[in-house]
Amino acid sequence: MGDRVAVKYNSADEGEDRKGGHGIPKVSMVPLIFLIFYEVSGGPFGIEDSVKAAGPLLAIVGFLLFALIWSIPEALITAEMGTIVPALGGGLPRTLAVLILTVALTYMNYRGLTIVGWVAVLLGVFSLLPFFVMGLIAIPRIEPSRWLEMDLGSVNWGLWVFSDIARILGGIWLHSWIQAAAALSNMGNFLTEMSSDSYQLLGMAERGMLPDFFAKRSRYGTPLIGILFTAFGVILLSWMSFQEIIAAENYLYCFGMILEFIAFIKLRVTHPNASRPYKIPLGTIGAVLMIIPPALLIVVVMALASFKVMVVSVMAMIVGFMLQPCLVYVEKKRWLRFSISADLPDLPDSQEAAEDDTVPLVF
Repeated sequence: MGDRVAVKYNSADEGEDRKGGHGIPKVSMVPLIFLIFYEVSGGPFGIEDSVKAAGPLLAIVGFLLFALIWSIPEALITAEMGTIVPALGGGLPRTLAVLILTVALTYMNYRGLTIVGWVAVLLGVFSLLPFFVMGLIAIPRIEPSRWLEMDLGSVNWGLWVFSDIARILGGIWLHSWIQAAAALSNMGNFLTEMSSDSYQLLGMAERGMLPDFFAKRSRYGTPLIGILFTAFGVILLSWMSFQEIIAAENYLYCFGMILEFIAFIKLRVTHPNASRPYKIPLGTIGAVLMIIPPALLIVVVMALASFKVMVVSVMAMIVGFMLQPCLVYVEKKRWLRFSISADLPDLPDSQEAAEDDTVPLVF
């Protein structure tokens, strides 16, 4: 058996009833776009500290460079690895608010990815529209002569600077809209993160990496245990501030990206002939060179983390490393049931095929 994996790829809107695995309706293109949007961004909220630290000009230049150094390589790697094996795989009053929101958003995930997708569309439109309105109102006040100014001493950007600017430009109604958009944008991030995390747990269970009970689905086809497990984790993290949670998430995300880079190169070396409907037009050397800039950026981000964030993140990683051999031991002792779903395509094995249909364009 070679590296070839026979997998049929369909478009997002293909099929009469548009049903996916387990009879679950497929997510259409527009909700999918907004799900991806909330997975990677969720709007401009959170960039205020960048402007405060470097000024408007350098902040904009940094965002443009970030797209080249980080976003493009990550998108290419995700596209290639995703086609090898396509499978599904964020005081008392504050506590009460966290619990109520967690229950409400968890229920939406329980009802299905289609609902989550269309809710993400509504939240995305509501969150982005006030910035479009604010831009239109600001057109008469544009001063091109100030575009290249970089007086860091006069930069005074804080957490709610967008709402302050909105109040200056449009009044209290635009100020309130921006603040509501910030809150709903966070809800959109929560929804999509819970959805992706729960499906990752389900996918790991279907691959035999986690106990079978993580593969349990609700009557709507959603990963029931994964959703509850993710909601419980959110409640545990509620003792941390929003900034600390974002920093810890970014720290762990960076570590996960390092593992993804390693897996990407390893698959290129050990399974060069595996079926890849999409393949980055680079050889192994070119692929290594492509991931060096984002890898260096990851090191910088992790080095700049606060001590508290670093401790929490490192502890989480240690637990993760210890969990894997523990799960192997549990499976060996048959204390819990592990199995691989028969509906999944086979992972590429270690045997090499005689030839590869996809030829790299460079290197």
